[in-house]
Amino acid sequence: MNDGRARLTRRNLVAAAGVAVLAGCVSDDGSSDETPETVPEEYDHPIPGGDAEWDPPEGSPLEANLTVETLVENLEIPWDVAFTPDGELFVTERTGTVSRFESGTVAAVASPQDAIDAGAVEPGSDERPWWVEGGEGGTLGIATHPSYPDERSVYVYYTADGGDRHNRVVRYDVGASDPAATEERIVGGIPADNIHNGGRIAFGPDDNLWICTGDAGDGALSRDLDSLAGKVLRVTPSGKPPGTNPDLDGDPRVFTYGHRNPQGIDWLPSGVPVVTEHGPTARDEIQVLRPGGDYGWNAVRGGPEDDNYDSYAAHDDVVPPVVHTGAGTGWAPTGATFYTGDGVPAWHNRYIFSGLGSQAVYVLTLTPPDADPPPTDGTAWRFDVNWLDTAYTATVHRVLADTLGRVRHVAQSPDGDLYAITSNRDGRARGEFPRERDDVLVRISG
Repeated sequence: MNDGRARLTRRNLVAAAGVAVLAGCVSDDGSSDETPETVPEEYDHPIPGGDAEWDPPEGSPLEANLTVETLVENLEIPWDVAFTPDGELFVTERTGTVSRFESGTVAAVASPQDAIDAGAVEPGSDERPWWVEGGEGGTLGIATHPSYPDERSVYVYYTADGGDRHNRVVRYDVGASDPAATEERIVGGIPADNIHNGGRIAFGPDDNLWICTGDAGDGALSRDLDSLAGKVLRVTPSGKPPGTNPDLDGDPRVFTYGHRNPQGIDWLPSGVPVVTEHGPTARDEIQVLRPGGDYGWNAVRGGPEDDNYDSYAAHDDVVPPVVHTGAGTGWAPTGATFYTGDGVPAWHNRYIFSGLGSQAVYVLTLTPPDADPPPTDGTAWRFDVNWLDTAYTATVHRVLADTLGRVRHVAQSPDGDLYAITSNRDGRARGEFPRERDDVLVRISG
């Protein structure tokens, strides 16, 4: 999508008034010459301004009286957003554009040089093709340099089609007169396919870049430590492995492996990374990452009663998830943020993540063994069986069900507000979606 079309296909308006909604919930139905050192079992890099001894909330997140305000309409499958410390907001669209949103307007900044052609259904369309051009690939994750604006670099994960299709991470100097001309490859050679491209990138509290990659439809790659597929990678801003990455006798950029299609990552106030991951036919997971951890895919993916996959209970050599939805419940969890703002006070100190197939937003409360979890309110999920990760009891509430449609990502701004983007023009929406206004960037308050 060229820059001119990027401007013409938006209405770029800020809604005059928010839309009040109820907080609904339903019942269960590169290689480097550096030699990395092995890191200790506990990974602890406290977030600046955070609290290593943070208190998990005991109240219900359903106490929030939610309001949704539409900020931008008619985006083309937005995939990620990234804030700068001074409040600039960058957004990617899967169809091939990196844009900046500021003061109620959106302007294209760059289009990745070799990005695959990716399509979108029209706003308000009744088409449900499931597959649009480009499949699940395209222009995906985005992150801003931790020293921004002193270092005006924006990082983008995209699917490249240069003969040998692969995913790569590049960076742009958005302070340049022509940011597109400054594209610099940071990590390349990440396997790609029509499915399972991963794509989320984020700078962690250690100022390293974390990269979530999918298995590209080949589960065996998740266990291949020389492959970048099915992994969470950790690299410096220049793409090198930090010296404290685990020594796994493989590619030194690998932090964890055995992933299927990780979609979101954020950190607890103590600096512990937490990831969302799509499962096979439901079996979605939330995972607390440990350095060098094996997360089981493509063999271990179930509980003791799952006939299709090995049980975590039978494998002490893999790290179990803190949340596993089982074979009968699917959320398709995607982008996530550990919310520390005041825009929705009832969600403070909770892990908020979005849902694609389930068309909802989820509020996850992680409670350590010495604290009391929040009430389930008769509708939430409680995950506390002994074959899951016992570091926390997980309680998940569903909100905004079928209010926005397919929600791709939720993100917290520097001033504590909560934003979300939809993915209703990807050919997989249900019900009344996509609407004529789709896709949208919204602000959630309550």
